[in-house]
Amino acid sequence: MTTTNLGENARVDPPDGRPANGTGAANEPSPTSDGTEKSLSELAGDLTRQMTALVHDEIELAKTEMSEKGKRVGLGTGMLGAAGVLALFALGCLTACAVAAVALVTSVWLAALVVGAAYLVVAGLLALTARAQLARATPPVPEEAMESAKEDVAWLKTQMRSAKR
Repeated sequence: MTTTNLGENARVDPPDGRPANGTGAANEPSPTSDGTEKSLSELAGDLTRQMTALVHDEIELAKTEMSEKGKRVGLGTGMLGAAGVLALFALGCLTACAVAAVALVTSVWLAALVVGAAYLVVAGLLALTARAQLARATPPVPEEAMESAKEDVAWLKTQMRSAKR
């Protein structure tokens, strides 16, 4: 995981144990401004602040990712709608052509009935195929944010195990 800086005080350290600024090691005591080591309560406070910042950053990442995906879905949906309208116009022309062609060998009403029935068969097959595809689809989720959160949890578990030793 790379260092993320989404806000003035929201800085996340990478899971390899190095602080984000690249100085010191994670297992060294954290000195205070006067050079003494921090107490356990100060370290717990630091951990709480860092975890809060981490959670905030993960939420921001998820929001950003979902916003970008939403924009793409909106654009694609609009284009698909325009294509559908044009296809509907073409279908009307092709339907008139098909009815006229079948009407050469039978009456016009029977030609329209045959063409309409053929359309219903095709529509039924498309509906069954679409239902199968939708059943296999996964819900849209912020994949990068979830992966990053999993890495952070794994890193935190490792750090907690190391601290217990």
